[in-house]
Amino acid sequence: MRVFITGASGWIGTALTRELIAVGHDVVGLARSDASADKIRALGGTAILGDMSDHDLIVAAAVRADATAHLAFTLDFTEFDETVDNEVALVGKIGTALAGSGKAFIAASGTPILLGRVATEDDPLDPAGPAGARARTADAVLALAEQGIRAALVRMPRTVHGEGDRNGLIAALVGLDRQLGVAAYVGDGSNRWPAVHITDAARLFFLAIERAPAGSVLHAVGEEGVAMRDVAAVVSAKTGLRAAAVDAEQLGVFGALLGGDQPASATLTRGLVGWDPIGPSLVEDLEAGYYTD
Repeated sequence: MRVFITGASGWIGTALTRELIAVGHDVVGLARSDASADKIRALGGTAILGDMSDHDLIVAAAVRADATAHLAFTLDFTEFDETVDNEVALVGKIGTALAGSGKAFIAASGTPILLGRVATEDDPLDPAGPAGARARTADAVLALAEQGIRAALVRMPRTVHGEGDRNGLIAALVGLDRQLGVAAYVGDGSNRWPAVHITDAARLFFLAIERAPAGSVLHAVGEEGVAMRDVAAVVSAKTGLRAAAVDAEQLGVFGALLGGDQPASATLTRGLVGWDPIGPSLVEDLEAGYYTD
């Protein structure tokens, strides 16, 4: 099978590329730079140079592939609406090109934030919430299922953790802790983040490419909810910083994410595609020093 991946040199994309190539599939990855292209080739894939604005290039690659995994996203808060507009337009063009093909188009998204209630795969994203900014993209992807495309979403939890993670939310949180001089949590720290190990996330994407039904929503959730005070306790032990509650306003854009209780489940996902997460827990990865050494 030939799989086209946007974001193939990224955190999840790299793990997915390894997973696919290990069992004999061909991977073609979109690369924004020569360095990213070299990384894809080193993994055994083929690279094409371009970015998310190169619609014709991306559509052509999706047409030539048996399946597409959409992982790329340029996070620029100064032009966020424009970035989402571009992504929605691109998804629409892919839909037109792949209509009636039955090919898989699997895109990454985020688990909903329901503040205290466990989010399931049946819960929609709140476009106004901190995890729902790309809800329009998610809707556009699921709409492809009505065009004869096996389109599905893989919703990622707040943290996709593991050795080598340098740009995820846990890495950003530890960096912020060092700036503040404390291992921070909000309130009493009982609020929870869902989490998944990078290898489990990649395997779910692989399973989605193979067997996810059209229009399905999957949750890449290995742990339903990890208390932020437990995260702070390990960060404190590893760095020597004092664990302490802070005002959410001190955390900037992190405030709403760190302070909200946002557990999520993957019960439906496990039954639908036979996914069984087995990777290390978030606390185990923190204790291993991946985010603090």
